[in-house]
Amino acid sequence: MSRARQPPLVTGISPKEGAAWTKVTIRGENLGVGPADLIGLLICGHNCLLTAEWMSASKIVCRVGPAKDDKGEIIVTTKSGGLGTSTVSFKLIRPERIGILDQSAVWVDEMNYYDMRTDRNKGISPLSLRPSNPLGIDIDKGKIPQKDLELTFPGMSGDFTSENFSATWYLMENHAGSSFEQLKIAASNLKKQAAKKNEGSLAYVKGGLSTFFEAQDALSAIHQRLESDGTEKVEGSMTQRLENILNKASNTADTLFQEVLGRKDKADSTRNALNVLQRFKFLFNLPLNIERNIQKGDYDVVINDYEKAKSLFGNTEVAVFKKVYAEVETRIDALRSLLLEKLLQTPSTLHDQKRYIRYLSDLHASGDPAWQCIVAQHKWILQLMQNCRDEYVSGQRDWRFETPQQVQFVEKLSDVVISQLPNFWKLWISYVNGSLFSETGEKSGQVEKSKKNARQRQNDFKKMIEELTSRLVKLIRGALLPSTLPQGECSLYGGWGSKTELTGTWLTQIIHTVRACHEALSALEIPNDLLQAIQDLLLDLRVHCLMITLLHTTEDVKRLAEKEDWVVDNEGITSLPSQFEQCMIQMLQSLKEPLEIKPGEINVLQLDQVQDQAAELSVGIMKVFITSLDQMSTKTDGDISTSLNITLDLSSPDRFAGIQEGFSPTSEQRLLIILSNCQYLERHTFLNLADHFEKHGFTGTEKITRVSVDAVRQLDRRLFEAYVERRADPIAGSLEPGIYAGYFDWRDCQIPTGVRNYLKEALVNIITVHAEVFTVSKDLVPRVLSKIIESVADEMCRLMQCVSSFSKNGGLQARLELCALRDAVATYLNAESNTSFKLALDALPQLHTGADKKLLEELLNKFKSSMQLQLTCFQPSSVQPVKR
Repeated sequence: MSRARQPPLVTGISPKEGAAWTKVTIRGENLGVGPADLIGLLICGHNCLLTAEWMSASKIVCRVGPAKDDKGEIIVTTKSGGLGTSTVSFKLIRPERIGILDQSAVWVDEMNYYDMRTDRNKGISPLSLRPSNPLGIDIDKGKIPQKDLELTFPGMSGDFTSENFSATWYLMENHAGSSFEQLKIAASNLKKQAAKKNEGSLAYVKGGLSTFFEAQDALSAIHQRLESDGTEKVEGSMTQRLENILNKASNTADTLFQEVLGRKDKADSTRNALNVLQRFKFLFNLPLNIERNIQKGDYDVVINDYEKAKSLFGNTEVAVFKKVYAEVETRIDALRSLLLEKLLQTPSTLHDQKRYIRYLSDLHASGDPAWQCIVAQHKWILQLMQNCRDEYVSGQRDWRFETPQQVQFVEKLSDVVISQLPNFWKLWISYVNGSLFSETGEKSGQVEKSKKNARQRQNDFKKMIEELTSRLVKLIRGALLPSTLPQGECSLYGGWGSKTELTGTWLTQIIHTVRACHEALSALEIPNDLLQAIQDLLLDLRVHCLMITLLHTTEDVKRLAEKEDWVVDNEGITSLPSQFEQCMIQMLQSLKEPLEIKPGEINVLQLDQVQDQAAELSVGIMKVFITSLDQMSTKTDGDISTSLNITLDLSSPDRFAGIQEGFSPTSEQRLLIILSNCQYLERHTFLNLADHFEKHGFTGTEKITRVSVDAVRQLDRRLFEAYVERRADPIAGSLEPGIYAGYFDWRDCQIPTGVRNYLKEALVNIITVHAEVFTVSKDLVPRVLSKIIESVADEMCRLMQCVSSFSKNGGLQARLELCALRDAVATYLNAESNTSFKLALDALPQLHTGADKKLLEELLNKFKSSMQLQLTCFQPSSVQPVKR
């Protein structure tokens, strides 16, 4: 019968020489179709089938045994091809014999050493005899780059001894070009290797069956020989002595080689430990790596390594792994404490806070780190605000020429809130929506847990925001509005009593700062109910600013009188009314921002109480100015010599040449100037201010104007009566002495020859008053002269009516003088004056003859002709007021 295949032919061996138990690779042709087809393998005459591992039809791997021949061929025998031949040979190297206790410089590869005598009852270690080609087919290395395989199979390996072994990787790396038929053969080989491994020590018994038979035959021959000699039954038989000798030899050998074998066992233990350390170096190096990465701040690396170690060794039962993993947990606990400390450390950025919270979440830290961070930030912001207040209250700096401390305090306090509260709010929002743990929606379990915790703590956070805004408001109230704080909180938030009260300008700046703070917080979409306290504070500050501004304006108006220079313009007005109007306009302009209505605010001037207070203070300002005018009218100047003799005072031709700068008016001139100012206030200033009040939203302007006009009219009336009294009384008082000068008697007098001097002097005095008034204000001339002439006419009427009887000449003289006075001042006659002149003329005897009438007319013409120049001032054309 012919064979199906050619006999095996060995064409190569590597290495070609070596000591016993050297691992060699045999190459050739027809070396079998599989592991079961290989039935014999001789190297230098020694059977090496027991260690042979069939790889393919052209490759076998085995270990060279302790052959007797130093050099010999390699003969392979297969079922399919029979006994083979060899074209190469192997040289067995004999090691130099040394004593059993001698030191040797040669290191025996004990890892791959297999003692058939001592280990015959043990299975072959997979570390020592593991196949280099577990599939048993030709290896066909592909051209796939190693990097591509690592990217395709992250965390896996193509090493079949690795814990992360990937069969797909191994096939792509070593058998990318293998056919399907070859892969089927490989699968069959794997099944046979598994079956062979399951046989255990029975395989070794089968491999060395001939040895067992030889030993059995030897023992049987010894037994038969002993039976024939009859020595077995004798005490101290040969077998007994042989056993004793063998036991003694064994004990002696054990004693001799105890140290050597101990070193070997220790080396084996060390080697195994090193293998374990190498294989699980990730775990054993992890504590040190954690410490190093923590020092470098590579917390992400630490967390990733910890997650890996936890998944691999978290539930291990191996004692050494438990011990190392416990140390890892200790380092991780320390890291949790460190991260929590950094998280709660202040100040810190929102980015760092989120980062530490994610780290702690990934490390499964106990509690709720995010909420702990929120609580810590809340306490820190409150402390910052309180520290800000304490710093300024206890400060001893001299700030008279700087911004007031209250203003600096509010600005710094607002900066603290604007810089810290937004991050605090954003931290809460991230806590609510779960973005603290995942920006991309991953880790849904942590996100949902965060949202659940946020829902449970929503009221607590609301109270935190309310406490922050309340603290902000109370601190500002303590600095600016201490009276609005409860009695028990004044000591905590107040303490600014020694500081100067702020003006409206500084209060306006504070309102601007608080509004900016409110707008910044509103931009964060914080609910309005949480910011209502700030709105209430703004309302109180705006009202306070309004009242303070009005009060300070009152003081400013009081000081305006000090600026009066008594220099009048061509309208008879000094700069005082203009300064008053400008002061009021500036006040209203300074109130523009406080009174401005921002979103969410109310109009403070629509509040009834504020309306009443503002109107009352505005009226007070007007009255203060009017009172100042009244006081100025009664002010005396010691440098000005005033005499009761009006004729003397008013007789100087340079007296009223003009009022220039540096001019010190008399008390009568003050009255005139203030009267002129009062008229201007009533006709112009108060009306202009009413328009400005309305433009700035003030209500009750009609009341302010009405009260102001009434007050200035009362002052005008008092001052006018005082001036008229000062000027009219001397003139009227001089009439009676002038009439009866020289013992004049109306009943016994000569024929009239003209107007007597007393009347001329009275007219001159009236002209002097005219000049005085005209110099100050042309508008006042008709009003003043009419009143003075009314007084003079009344006095003339009284004097005429007091005369018991007139002679003819006396009656004619009296009528001449009355008519001359009446005609001279006809322009300024009023109803009362006309009545007085009529009554006075009625008291005189009537003219019966034409000669008397003619004489009267001639004398009147003569009088008018002689005093034409003096009487010119009484002409209507000369008293027309200048148009304003």
